[in-house]
Amino acid sequence: MTTPHNGKLYIETVGCQMNMLDSELVVAALRKQGYELTGDVAAADTVLFNTCSVREHAEHKIYSALGRLKFSKQTRPQQVIGVLGCMAQKDQELVFQRAPHVDLVVGTGQLGEIPRLIAEARGTRQRSLAVSLDRREGTRMEVSNSFQSYDPLREPEMRPSPYQAFVRIMFGCDKFCTYCVVPMTRGPEQSRSPRDILLECRVLADQGVKEVTLLGQTVNSFKVTEDGKIWRLSDLLAAIHDINGLDRLKFVTNYPRDMTDDLLQAVRDLPKCARYLHVPAQSGCDDMLKKMKRGYTIGEYREMHQRLKETMPDAAVSSDFIVGFCGETDAAHEKSMDLIREMRFKNSFIFKYSPRPGTKAYGLMPDDVPEEVKKARNNEMLALQNQISGEDNAKFIGRTVEVLVEGVSKNAEKRGETDASHGPVQLTGRTMCDRIVVFPGNPRLAGSLTEIAVEDCTSTTLIGSIMTREVQHGSTSLLPILV
Repeated sequence: MTTPHNGKLYIETVGCQMNMLDSELVVAALRKQGYELTGDVAAADTVLFNTCSVREHAEHKIYSALGRLKFSKQTRPQQVIGVLGCMAQKDQELVFQRAPHVDLVVGTGQLGEIPRLIAEARGTRQRSLAVSLDRREGTRMEVSNSFQSYDPLREPEMRPSPYQAFVRIMFGCDKFCTYCVVPMTRGPEQSRSPRDILLECRVLADQGVKEVTLLGQTVNSFKVTEDGKIWRLSDLLAAIHDINGLDRLKFVTNYPRDMTDDLLQAVRDLPKCARYLHVPAQSGCDDMLKKMKRGYTIGEYREMHQRLKETMPDAAVSSDFIVGFCGETDAAHEKSMDLIREMRFKNSFIFKYSPRPGTKAYGLMPDDVPEEVKKARNNEMLALQNQISGEDNAKFIGRTVEVLVEGVSKNAEKRGETDASHGPVQLTGRTMCDRIVVFPGNPRLAGSLTEIAVEDCTSTTLIGSIMTREVQHGSTSLLPILV
């Protein structure tokens, strides 16, 4: 039992949705100990960085932030500085070497220990290293057991909005793509108990959450036997679908070879499931996919995409691409461009390859594509995707879409327009196919499902106005309204 603490906590998170969820859980645990959350790092006596190792830039950002705290303990001698998450699991003692003023280095599997570790660091001023076993340091069960889960703790203030929440249904990965460090930083693939997941979703619904996004490194690989029943992701979606109060279900990230027909049919048949699937391709070239050890060919990806579109013609699909991977030629890059033209993804997350220590590619494959070539290919691919996204968004002009209102848009917040005292403000939300929509309205609409008439668009956003129903001569029509 740790001693209650009334200090101020600052936490900075970089990386994926999984990291955002981890930060929520850490803050929830510390809130129970009496910590107050602050956005001012200078005022905090506990400073935590939840880190990412997928890209080199994310690590540089954290080490720079740590450098700026080099002398902070001179004015706050009781301050505790901690590095959490994927970079902590990967770098371990190296973090202390590069930033000697750090007190805690805590891996992804030990985040539940943070309240105790912080209290001990403040009391003893001794460093603590808490990390899981390396994949080669024990049996699969021993390594799996060293990655602990503590998911039921929740903290609403850390969510994307009060009405949206992430729920981890599995963690770890066994795919071992040659460019990816996740199997080392997150451990072996493990699916959580359906009973625990359903309980957590009910708690979130009771807290007012309207949209739940299920998380996993390869979320559609979810499979577990509980009480004699085999649960797949399709079964889990059907069970969560019945929870009162939830309006929408999403799940990320999908692995192409595990996109089974039962899952596609569940998304089609369950009204709360968003018609949106994120299925990374990473490359449009079979030679690159083989070097990446992705486990499928472009022909197999194409067959998966065809089944998806036959099952749900209106579904939106997004993807990931890596440009400049080891040995990527101009011809290989052009095949990726061709795949984007063919699939017309809703959007694509495009990354320049950077070698990551601990991956297969790091020691075995030369990083032989020049940086200027990577940058040129990145920009070319981004321009193509933006063109396609804009063309497809334009098809929504004149249509009415149902939007889950998330709240005031980021642009409105930057302008200081956060309430309706001087009239409607710009709100934002997403459609059932995950398209961003902005429209004028009252912030009280946050958390509601609202019909929006689409009037314009950009490559990333639909622009419209709220609709209201008007009965005329026995028929119902939809009219724009500002509220």
